Amino acid sequence: MRATGDFVTVKGEAMFFLGRQDSQIKRHGKRINIEFVQQVAEGIYQVEACSVVWYQERLILFVVTKDGLVKDHILGELQKHLPSYAIPDDVLIIEALPLTSHGKIDVTELTKIYFKYINLKTNSKLKGKEELWERLQYLWKSSLRLLEDPFEVPKDSLFLSNGGDSLKSLWFNNEIENMVGRSIPGLLEVILSCSILDIYNYVLQAVFPDEDIPLSRSYGTKRKFSALNGEEINDKYVDQKPGKPVNSGEEQNTFISLCRGNQILFVNVQESLKRSLSMGQTGTELGKYPSTSHDLISQEETKPSFVQNMTSKSSFTVMEKMDGTEEISSIPKISEDDNSVRVSEKMKLCVRWKSDTGKCVDASPLIAVLLLNQSSATVYIGSHSHRIQAIDLYSGKVKWEQILGDRIESSACLSRCGNFIIVGCYNGLIYVLRSSNGKIHWMFATKDAIKSSATMDPSTGLIYVGSHDHHVYALDIYKETCVWKLACEGTVFSSPCLSLVPYHLYIATLQGFLLALNPATGNRVWTYSCGKPLFSSPQCSLQCVSVGCVDGNLYCFNHMGQLVWQVSTNGPVFSSPCISCSTKQEIFFGSHDCFVYCYNMEGYFQWKFEATASIYATPFTFRNHNLSSEMLLAAASTDGKLWILDAKKGRLETVYKLPGEVFSSPVVWQSMLIIGCRDNYVYCLDLLAVTEK
Repeated sequence: MRATGDFVTVKGEAMFFLGRQDSQIKRHGKRINIEFVQQVAEGIYQVEACSVVWYQERLILFVVTKDGLVKDHILGELQKHLPSYAIPDDVLIIEALPLTSHGKIDVTELTKIYFKYINLKTNSKLKGKEELWERLQYLWKSSLRLLEDPFEVPKDSLFLSNGGDSLKSLWFNNEIENMVGRSIPGLLEVILSCSILDIYNYVLQAVFPDEDIPLSRSYGTKRKFSALNGEEINDKYVDQKPGKPVNSGEEQNTFISLCRGNQILFVNVQESLKRSLSMGQTGTELGKYPSTSHDLISQEETKPSFVQNMTSKSSFTVMEKMDGTEEISSIPKISEDDNSVRVSEKMKLCVRWKSDTGKCVDASPLIAVLLLNQSSATVYIGSHSHRIQAIDLYSGKVKWEQILGDRIESSACLSRCGNFIIVGCYNGLIYVLRSSNGKIHWMFATKDAIKSSATMDPSTGLIYVGSHDHHVYALDIYKETCVWKLACEGTVFSSPCLSLVPYHLYIATLQGFLLALNPATGNRVWTYSCGKPLFSSPQCSLQCVSVGCVDGNLYCFNHMGQLVWQVSTNGPVFSSPCISCSTKQEIFFGSHDCFVYCYNMEGYFQWKFEATASIYATPFTFRNHNLSSEMLLAAASTDGKLWILDAKKGRLETVYKLPGEVFSSPVVWQSMLIIGCRDNYVYCLDLLAVTEK
C-alpha cells in the first residue's frame, strides 16, 4: 500500500474509488468537488467521456461527445443541475481523453491542450465587426446564464436589468478583454450602465479605431433622462403644495441620523448631550443609545505607516516597513472549529414588521431619531419600484410614500436642519424631499444614473454625491444651487466619505482611483490608483482612510495619501469598511469569499468568520444593553442570512434567514435591526433574549 491521493471505500476485500484528495477546491468563496462537476457532466446524454481540471484559477471541462454536441448545449445543461459557482469557465471539445501508463486521465496533458487553446485564442485576431458582435452575444449569454436562449440579444438590453450583478460584470469584462487580447480602460463602467449595443460600439472603437462605426453610438449619453436639463431644474423651485417658507437652518430639529457602517450624525445636538450619547452611559435613559459617533476633533497623531502582507499558510504576519526592514509578529491562528456555525442560546432575531415596497430593496436604510420625542423614529428607504418610503421604526406603519422617476439604489441622507431627505435615482436626478411628508422640494439633474449615496457636511450643510457621469457634486439645497462639481477618473458608484479632521472629502471610482478633495472648493488634495474598480465606499478614522477593491484587497491610507497597509482576501471586496463604534480600533468588512474580516487599525489580523454566501453588505457594530454589554456585529450575506457576531472574537451569537437575497446593509438602533431584501420587503427584526427553561 502507498499513499496515492485516492479516496476509496472498503467493502470486504474490494476497494471502490470515490475521488481524489486534490479534487476539493474553493471557487468564488464556495468549496466544491470537481469530481461532482464531472459526474453531472457525464450524466448529459450526448457526453461520451469527460474530465474537469482546475487550471490557473479556472475550472475547465474537457468533453468527448457523441453526435457533434456543441459546448453551448453542454453549458446549458450544466446550468440546470449545478449552482452558479460550480459552472465551468470553459468547455473544450476533444477527440479523446489522454491517459497515463496506468490508465488514468493525464491531467498534465490536458493542461497542455488548454494552454495551446488559450494561446491560439489570444493570438487569433477578430475577423471583423460581425464576428465581434457574435462573440459579444455569446459572452453576454454566458455571463447571464442565458445560453439556451436561441434569439439574438436585443440591442437595447441592459446588463444589470437582465440579471447581471457586480461579479458577473467583472467576469464579462475579463472575457471581453481576453477575447480581444488587450485591456480596455473604462469598459466595466459601460457594461454596468449601458446597453449591449453601447458595449459593442465601445469595444469596436478600441479594437478597430480606424473603422467607421455603423451602429449609432449612444454610450456618451448612456441613458434617456428627463427633458429638463440641469440649468432648468437648478433654477426651478419644485414643491407639490405651496406652504410656509423653507427652513434655512435657523429653526432646526434635534436628530440622530444613523446609516450603514456605523455612520452616525448628531443633528443640532448640544455637545454635552452628544458626549453622553457617545459614551453610552448605563443607568440612565441615555444608556439605551448606541455608542457609534465619530470623534470630530482630536489631537491624536497618525501612527507610523507600514505595508502588511499576509498569507494563509502561516500563523505569522510579515510587516514590511517603509525602510525595507521586516518585522515578524505572531497572531492567533484561527482553526476550522472556530469558524463553524455554533449558535448561542442567549439571543435570537424575530420579525417585528415588514413593509412591501413593490420591488427589490438594494438600498440601505436611514434611521432618523427625534431626540425630543424618543418614541419618534423614522426609517427612510427606497427600492427598484421607484418608491421611497418613510416608515415608523417602532410600528412599521408607512408614514408616507413617494414615487420617483426611476429605480432607487442609493441610500437616503438627512439634511442638516432635519427637514429634508436627499436621495439619488437611476434617472440621473438627485431629489430633495421633505422629511415630514415626502413632497418634492427641489431636484438637481446630473447626466447619468445616481447609485452613490449622498453625504452631508455638518459644518456647512452641503450635500456631496457622485454620479455615473464621472462627476462628484457639492449641492447647497437651501440656495438650490450646485456649489461645485469635479470630473473624476471614472464612474462614482460608491458614496463620498467626509473627514472633518483633516478636512477632506474622499471619492472612489470604478476606474480604481481614490481621490482626496477639499470639500469647500472641490480642489484635489491627492489621488491614488488602486488599479482595479472600487465599488466599496471609503471610510475614514482619525488615523486613516480605508477602501475595498475588486482585486480582493482592503487598502488603508493615511490622510496624506500614503499607503499604510493592505490585506488580501480570496475574492473581490464590494463591502465597505466599518470602523468599531466604541474603541475606533477595529475595522470590519466582508468579501466575496464569504468571510467577514476583523483587523485592528494597525492592520493586524484579529479574526474572520465564514458565512454561507458572499458578503456584499457593510457590517454594523452595536451594543444591546438589554442582552449583553459586549460589542456585537451585524453582517448580511447575499443568501439572505443575517449574522450576529461577537465583535471581539468573531463568535456567532445568532443567525436569521430572510426569504430573499440581500445586498442592503443592516442598521441597528437599540434592539432593532433594519435591512432591505430582494423579496421586495424592508424588514425590522427584534434582537431578543432567549428565555431559559
